[in-house]
Amino acid sequence: MDPLILSRIQFAANISFHILFPTITIALGWVLLFFKLRFDRTGDHAWMKAYFFWVKVFALSFALGVVSGVTMSFQFGTNWPGYMETVGNIAGPLLAYEVLTAFFLEAVFLGIMLFGFRRVSNRVHTLATFLVAFGTTMSAFWILALNSWMQTPAGFEMRDGVAHATDWFAIVFNPSFPYRLTHMLIASGLTVAFLIAGLSALRYIRGDRSASMHKALKTGIYMGAILIPVQIFVGDMHGLNTLEHQPQKVAAMEANWETRPNVPLVLFAWPDEEARENRFEIAIPNMASVILKHSPDGVVPGLNDYEGEHPPVAPVFWGFRIMVGTGMAMLALSWAGAFFLYRRGALPVPLAYGFAGMAFSGWVATLAGWYTTEIGRQPWLVAGVLKTADAVAPVPGAHVALTLAIYVVLYLVLMVVYLGVLTHLALKAGKEGDDEPDPAVEDEPLSQPVAGE
Repeated sequence: MDPLILSRIQFAANISFHILFPTITIALGWVLLFFKLRFDRTGDHAWMKAYFFWVKVFALSFALGVVSGVTMSFQFGTNWPGYMETVGNIAGPLLAYEVLTAFFLEAVFLGIMLFGFRRVSNRVHTLATFLVAFGTTMSAFWILALNSWMQTPAGFEMRDGVAHATDWFAIVFNPSFPYRLTHMLIASGLTVAFLIAGLSALRYIRGDRSASMHKALKTGIYMGAILIPVQIFVGDMHGLNTLEHQPQKVAAMEANWETRPNVPLVLFAWPDEEARENRFEIAIPNMASVILKHSPDGVVPGLNDYEGEHPPVAPVFWGFRIMVGTGMAMLALSWAGAFFLYRRGALPVPLAYGFAGMAFSGWVATLAGWYTTEIGRQPWLVAGVLKTADAVAPVPGAHVALTLAIYVVLYLVLMVVYLGVLTHLALKAGKEGDDEPDPAVEDEPLSQPVAGE
């Protein structure tokens, strides 16, 4: 058993599980703030009941994100010591900034957000919700800064094989960072939009016609309908940036073997790396050149120019198509849902089933996009600086295989429990309607300040 391959699989398993939960909490915090502000403005308690339901989802997702994040940091020392030895002067501070400016902010105010709505003033509770949402976004900022630097490193110099920072502004705002951060934040928004729409649709199917369900459903559907065209535009800009700085990744995404003009857009194929060609190819003539170079005669780089230095083609090629295909499905479903809500004020039952079935489609698109990005960087761990094979620990393959098996079993159990809890919450609400306490009948209603404010 090859320790390098097993260590890569183990890290992939850990990050695949971990990323699912920040993808929810990053945007869900802002949606909760929206619910809270709508309640503050209108006094409509249905908004607060929607808040009560979705703050439970936030808390559960936040907890699993924290737990799975701890194992990620362990692996830098156990499986990848060469990483911190070579670029620790840059990676270490960025990870520390994430903890100091983001995680502590989330952890401190999460308690007020979850348990303080009857114990603190309405203004303080709203502020706590804002700070938690801001903290999740700052967390994404620092993590994406580090990840982007690994893709397009800048602002450093190598001394005796170790990277040293020379310009922290250039390190943080490296060439791919603005595109990668924007793309990820919108991906989180789409993940949450379809999660809210999907679980609300499940409640709708179960007979829930409460005002809070309807408001959440409309929020999710309209949010998805607005964000998906923006994501398509941002994704195109991100692709052009990748073409400039990582052309071999784009060549793998397009399964393009020869550098040439008039490159077709390959819709489906089976890339054959040994033969250096595509089998069973279905393509649109010239379209890849049009998309990437905005001209049919545009020259697109080919994989043969990077032989031995390009990523595995098939995973990158298919990961990209799964991401784009899921996005197209999101576009069609969210626009159909927005049309029916706007014209009729309700969803047809078949469309409600469609939203329920795509409740976790954001996870699919996010994972596919991350696989495209991370596998597309290979064979480099830090592009042009550190190869993956040079960073792995000299650990016996059997040891890595054992811990990998433990991780996978544990993550599967946690995932089944997580999905089970979310489904239970939605089905319970769908069967019983809103059973959350009505703020209007509390001794200290949320719509009024408590004494001393």
